[in-house]
Amino acid sequence: MSEPISIDIWSDIACPWCYIGKRNLEKGLAATAADDDAPQVSVTFHSFELSPDTPVDFDGDEIDFLAGHKGVPREQVEQMLSNVTNAAAGAGLEYRFDLLQHTNTVKAHELLHFAKAQGRQHEMAERLMSAYFTEGAHVGRVDDLVVLAEEIGLDGGAARAALESGSYLDAVRADQAQARTYGINGVPFFVIDGRYGVSGAQPPEAFENVIRDVWAEKRTPA
Repeated sequence: MSEPISIDIWSDIACPWCYIGKRNLEKGLAATAADDDAPQVSVTFHSFELSPDTPVDFDGDEIDFLAGHKGVPREQVEQMLSNVTNAAAGAGLEYRFDLLQHTNTVKAHELLHFAKAQGRQHEMAERLMSAYFTEGAHVGRVDDLVVLAEEIGLDGGAARAALESGSYLDAVRADQAQARTYGINGVPFFVIDGRYGVSGAQPPEAFENVIRDVWAEKRTPA
């Protein structure tokens, strides 16, 4: 048996294209799972903070943040958000930027590493992104994050202890250091089998193709 294909994803909870890329990857994986010789795949999420200087409680909406952060007019930001909302809809996601609560995401990344240690990272990533982009939930405060952890079946007390102690902060920083080593400047960024880099929210077909190609390479005798 060949070893599974590793897919390492650098992303941020607050990155709209990361959620779209995640969903497109899932669709690509679902398509390859129907192959006669279906690829075996292992997916791991890694931390990347787009705006580490963002306060936990940002005073303003998403337009305020992006206009200030990028230095572009509000009208242009509104058009950007409209474009990404349409792209999200194409991936089956209903973004609600009118509800979104912009925040610092470092604690959410710590929670992802806690969930990974419990074997529930995929469920936690989905819950965090859905809460942030489609429900208007706050994903920067410990109390709110504990609720989300409990919703996917994690122990709330253990999650709170991990977040309040910062016991997974080093793991977050290690992911960020690895991103710098790879030269990753934007997310989402996918590293396929440690050999191929795929940047951006590519369509499902692009993921299908690279996964099938890598699987064929792994199954071909040297």
